[in-house]
Amino acid sequence: MSKLSDYRLLSFDVYGTLIDWESGILAALQPILISNGRGFSRKDMLKVFHELEREQQAKTPNMPYSQLLSTIHPQFATALELKEPTAEQSKEFGNSVGKWPAFPDTVDALKRLSEHYKLLVLSNVDRESFNATNAGPLQGIHFDAIITAQDVGTYKPHLRNFSHMLEHIESRFGIGKDKVLQTAQSQIHDHHPAFEMGIKSVWIVRPGATMGNTAEQIYDWKFDTLGDMADALEQEAA
Repeated sequence: MSKLSDYRLLSFDVYGTLIDWESGILAALQPILISNGRGFSRKDMLKVFHELEREQQAKTPNMPYSQLLSTIHPQFATALELKEPTAEQSKEFGNSVGKWPAFPDTVDALKRLSEHYKLLVLSNVDRESFNATNAGPLQGIHFDAIITAQDVGTYKPHLRNFSHMLEHIESRFGIGKDKVLQTAQSQIHDHHPAFEMGIKSVWIVRPGATMGNTAEQIYDWKFDTLGDMADALEQEAA
């Protein structure tokens, strides 16, 4: 079997893998819950959000992610029988991405992994939202390439996002897909389409995560955290 150190580039999902998007989303939804005097379980709220997000992504693949979040915000309220949020509240929710926190191990692990790999972002957000994340929670970590859904015109799990990534790294770095590891938490958005494209993958489980999971789990390596992956890479070199 090949080793982690045999590969040259990590293609990262960001939100769910590097960023604790579930906690960030729930925090950003608190204002409408508080104004309605209502509360729901974490599981129920994330289930509703994830379904609405995927439906809207399929309907409007060209819509920037911040706008998509603002669009589904009142839909979320309707689904939970809350009063309709104001336009300002929905806009604020759409602009919340840059405030979603990084997992505690993320920044240190990225620094360690960057000593061996090129780091690439393959994210479903828009450029402005990612830039806010990178300047804030990711502390200005250098990525060798950044590809967002806004750049491609579709959202993962569409295969176009992965073919776009492969074409980009071949032309820019001379790296073929046999040297790429799709590194992500979401089975739906990343591991299943990566498998279809013939790309090896590393599943960063993030125990307790609910969005993006499926009964069928596809991966070549599996770690609970990105820090665990960095540890394993360093152990190979020891």
